[in-house]
Parts: sequence; C-alpha cells; structure tokens
Amino acid sequence: MVDYAVLDLVPVSEGKTPTDALGNARELAQHVERLGYRRYWVAEHHNMVGIASAATAVVIGYIASHTRTIRVGAGGIMLPNHSPMIIAEQFGTLESLYPGRIDLGLGRAPGTDRQTSVALRRNDSSADHFPQDVMELQALLGPVQPGQTVQAVPGAGLNVPLWILGSSLFGAQLAAMLGLPYAFASHFAPGLLQEALEMYRARFAASKQAARPYAMAGVNVVVADTDAEALRLFTSIQQRFAGMLRSERGYLKPPVDDIESYWTAVERVQASRMLACSFVGSPQTVKSGLQNFVNQTGIDELMVSSAIYDHRARLRSYELLADIRLHDAVKSAAE
Repeated sequence: MVDYAVLDLVPVSEGKTPTDALGNARELAQHVERLGYRRYWVAEHHNMVGIASAATAVVIGYIASHTRTIRVGAGGIMLPNHSPMIIAEQFGTLESLYPGRIDLGLGRAPGTDRQTSVALRRNDSSADHFPQDVMELQALLGPVQPGQTVQAVPGAGLNVPLWILGSSLFGAQLAAMLGLPYAFASHFAPGLLQEALEMYRARFAASKQAARPYAMAGVNVVVADTDAEALRLFTSIQQRFAGMLRSERGYLKPPVDDIESYWTAVERVQASRMLACSFVGSPQTVKSGLQNFVNQTGIDELMVSSAIYDHRARLRSYELLADIRLHDAVKSAAE
C-alpha cells in the first residue's frame, strides 16, 4: 500500500490570524496521526501573510510536542537561506527531543520574493552552493571524525534523515548521486515530474541512508461527500494560484460558487497547468484519479496538500482520504 503524508503550509484564512492557523495545524496533525498518516511536514516561506510556517523548526517542535508517533519534518528547509551549522543544530535539537520522528527535507529556492531574500541576507549565488551545503550538513549530522574541531551540538551522530526536494531535474540528479530519498513538488510545478522520477531511479547510488530509491510526489487533494461539494471547496486553492499569477499572496480565501467569474481565461489556463496534479471529488472520484497517478508514476508515498478554507471540511477531507487505500504500482526496472 502507498503511504500518505501531509504537507501543511499552515494557511492563514481570511479573517483569521497566525495563532488560529497554528492551532489548526496542531489539531490537523493529531487528527492525521490517529488516521494512520506516516508523516506531517511544514515548509519554509517568508513575507507571506497567508502562510504561518516561516519559523519552520519552531513549528515542527510545536507539532511534535503535541503528537506521539507521526514523523514530523520540513518539506522543506530552504538551505541557502541558512548555514548548514545552524540547521544541523536546530534539527539535532529536534531529534534529541523527539527521537526517531524528525525528517529534514531540503530545497534550494528562497521561499520568498527577491526583496525578502535580501532581508534574509541571502546572496544571489547561495543556491549555487546547494550540493556542497547538503554534504556539509550531512557531515555535521554524521559521526564525529578524528580531528574534527567544529561539531553541531546537539546534532553530531544523530543522522537525521535528509530528503532532497525539487521541481526540476537538478534535485533528481542530486538526490540520486547522494543516495537520498526524493520529493517532487508536483502539487504546484508538475511539468517535469515523470522525467525527474525516471532520472532519479536510473542514476540512484545506494548510500548509508537508503539502499534503494524512494520517491514521494506532492498532490493537491480535496475530498468531500459529493463531487460538487469538493469542487466548491477547491475554489479556495484555485483563487490562491490565481493570486500567485497576479503577484498577490494574501490570505486563503473562502470558496466561491463560480470560479470562472473570479479569474481570467489566461489565469485559468496557467493556474490549471500548475494544479494538474490535483484530485478533487467524492471518495470514488478521488480514489480513481489517485490510483491512476500512482500507477503512472510508481511513487512510494503521496504527499498531500489540502488548503481548504473551512478547517472542519479540511479535517473531513483527510479523514475521507484515509479510507481510500491505494496499491503500490509496479516499480521501474531501473531500480
């Protein structure tokens, strides 16, 4: 069976506050833990009033402290925004507090706009050093070597599991070279999904962390009792993507009855392309679509994002999804 994971951007809904969003995240994490989801990830974004997960390590600690068994982690930390030493210490601390439950997904995008990148003291060339930074972080979380004078405390020797995140072929190549699990951001940039997965599996080199390739793909899922109800809830996500195209990154908006009156024809085409890996409808409709997706991609795990305006409807969507069991597809012979 294919495992389910949650990607929570900790959305701040219109009329609500970050405090509300973080409380909802805690409740959702506890909910999906009871439902048997494997992991719960939050992501680093900055200067976005509609996303409350900027202090990602702090949010992970908050979620982990209110759950008991589910893996909690970053999907991801934008490593070029930070020194590997700081991230090793932060996640070493999290692993020390919640042993065996912490994941560290790594991305190389800024997670924000250019002006905010400057405020983060990010250099334009920071992303160029991403492979070296990943290996430095890996070493800081690994066993202390003879003569090593700089150690992450806590962190050294804890071997927090690393993931490479991406939406291009670069991440696939790096994950394969380092023998790390790979998560593709197909929930908003699906264009190169199949090609990236094929490259990752074909070039994968076994490592201490992983003997075989392990791939996860992000999808948007909205499940409700009827197709019509789910499609209406989905309009909040569609409005968010239209806002991105307008360079408007505001609060998560309530659903609308007619999305066509909200966006232009051009926005509809562009947003729909970005949302191609979205599965919306009744349990029967969503099960069919997700099973086809699993069969086509051969992924090992689904990372589910569900930015639903109404918190109760969001909890219900994850509950209905938990009842949908998907079978593993036949994996590529390249593995």
